[in-house]
Amino acid sequence: MILVPRNNLLVPKKIFFTKGVGTHKAELRSFEFALRDAGIEKCNLVHVSSILPPGCRVIPKAEGLKELYPGMITFAVMSRCVGNEPHRLIAASIGCAVPADKNAYGYLSEHHAFGQNEKVSGDLAEDLAVEMLASTLGLEFDEDKSWDENKAIYQLSDKIVRTSNTTQSAVIGSDGNYSTVVSAAVFLF
Repeated sequence: MILVPRNNLLVPKKIFFTKGVGTHKAELRSFEFALRDAGIEKCNLVHVSSILPPGCRVIPKAEGLKELYPGMITFAVMSRCVGNEPHRLIAASIGCAVPADKNAYGYLSEHHAFGQNEKVSGDLAEDLAVEMLASTLGLEFDEDKSWDENKAIYQLSDKIVRTSNTTQSAVIGSDGNYSTVVSAAVFLF
């Protein structure tokens, strides 16, 4: 695959979201199994921060996985949580906030936690992405209000068009093995 810069800059054109869980007696292998479950184990992953480029198109996971090649340098925003404490709940989430203005950039957020289910972890990741985007757009974000109350404000402002999250959770088994959960936003050029 040849990376084609946009205006001499390396800017992703597409993104897809994925998640996975893995278990093994060795922590590293549990991570590899989680990446395998997510479909991105064959890539050399480069962790990047939280900007969703203007015009970056969200594509289905199945379509995105077809564009990956073994050994490919792959840029991703990734959240990971690992543990081996029996019966412990773990979660990893990626939140996404997309602005209404197609020429503006959006935000991705990573959140990982112990003791949070998929809904709680996903909502927190989504809130983080919205908070970051809202601050760049000059919108107030009241952390004491529920997401639904804040969402109504954003819809009225016509500045944030949609939000989402991708979350993986798991309960660690009683056998002492490690469990790893990952969620990732994978960029394609």
